[in-house]
Amino acid sequence: MSDVATRQDASQRELDRLAELAEDVIRRARAAGASQAEVSASIDTGLNVNVRLGEVETVEHTRDRGFGLTVYFSQRKGSASTADLNADSIQATLDQACAIARYTEEDPAAGLADAARMAKVFPELDLWHPWSIDTADAIALGQRIEAAGRAHAGITNSDGASVQAGESLSVYANSHGFVGRERGTRHSLSLSLIAGDDAGMQRDYWYDSVRSADDFMDAAALGDKAAERTLARVGARRLSTRQAPVLFAPEIARGLIGHMVGAVSGGALYRRASFLLDHAGKQIMPSWLTIVERPHLPRGQGSGNFDAEGVATRDNVLIENGVLARYVLGSYSARKLGLQSTGNAGGIHNLMVEPGHGDGGKADDFNGMLRRLGTGLLVTEVMGQGVNTITGDYSRGAAGFWVENGEIAYPVEEITIAANLRDMLMGIVAVGSDVDKRSHLLTGSILLDRMTIAGE
Repeated sequence: MSDVATRQDASQRELDRLAELAEDVIRRARAAGASQAEVSASIDTGLNVNVRLGEVETVEHTRDRGFGLTVYFSQRKGSASTADLNADSIQATLDQACAIARYTEEDPAAGLADAARMAKVFPELDLWHPWSIDTADAIALGQRIEAAGRAHAGITNSDGASVQAGESLSVYANSHGFVGRERGTRHSLSLSLIAGDDAGMQRDYWYDSVRSADDFMDAAALGDKAAERTLARVGARRLSTRQAPVLFAPEIARGLIGHMVGAVSGGALYRRASFLLDHAGKQIMPSWLTIVERPHLPRGQGSGNFDAEGVATRDNVLIENGVLARYVLGSYSARKLGLQSTGNAGGIHNLMVEPGHGDGGKADDFNGMLRRLGTGLLVTEVMGQGVNTITGDYSRGAAGFWVENGEIAYPVEEITIAANLRDMLMGIVAVGSDVDKRSHLLTGSILLDRMTIAGE
């Protein structure tokens, strides 16, 4: 039997064992007086190798276990967890959860998701691709990536290359009789380099993250990309304070979309801590822009057949022609708001920002987005936590490039970009076709009509 087939069988046995354990604990919780119960159990394994200047820095093998139990005594809730799956630890976890529930206040919104919403079909999403790489080969791969980057003239040092291989097995079960099994793999390569000149040192990096190692970009190409990005920052300048159009590179643009998602998520809404409170059905983005959640993308970073409560996932529009079509809710936040779960307990699943612009026609690639920017700021890095979800105020340190007439003119650093998220979302001019697929937030570069740039 091949190594892949052997690991396939072993993973299935582990999932079956976790499922049997979860169902047994739920039965015991009901016998102890719980009206409802739910269990999340997981086993994560991985290899992480770090190489710097051609030498091994760290080699880490991981095998983490997790077991979490929540019980409900009517609408009183108790939760407990353990990293030990032996019988005594599981029993102690059960006893603790029940004790907590007996002494907490009732919460009218507490309880499992509706039984009718549980997932019933489980299409294959192609998420399980174990990477049969041993430590020696992982070290050699890291050295090859770093060597490719360090070979570029002007690179003076390295912060190191990393090679990571990971597998995750998880089971969610509840007293509705739902048992959901999931298994997935995530692998990554990365390299961080340093370049220097008389004006100072510059650092940049690149990485790749995939479900299957077959989908990695070429190792030498990753090293080249990290070096090119680092060298491009040499000689960075500050800007005078001004207002100008701003283009967020794809890996930065997804942060902007993430702020929007956070503001329309249940926790922020029922706490009334969102600048998009009561905005369902209202326009918050340009009328040409649509954003759709697609949970069943093969090999997607955020793919899944059910959410953290067992609710079935489905394709679901979030922004339609600029209008906020719905909120992002699990069952608890939905009850607090008098609404229904959107299958987003635990987060969003493959949110796709459809490329385009207000002029109609084909979406621009990255070079086309630079031409559309014309003269303005390309942001490739943001720093700090200056985002207020309550007011929408946005102010963060940034670095990137000043662009003139659609061409990169010179690198910039030590600047601050500021605006209000309401204006930023409505001021989106275009979304590029250069989609970054390394995240569950799938967007190309995003061009904003105007932000304040604070510099010298």
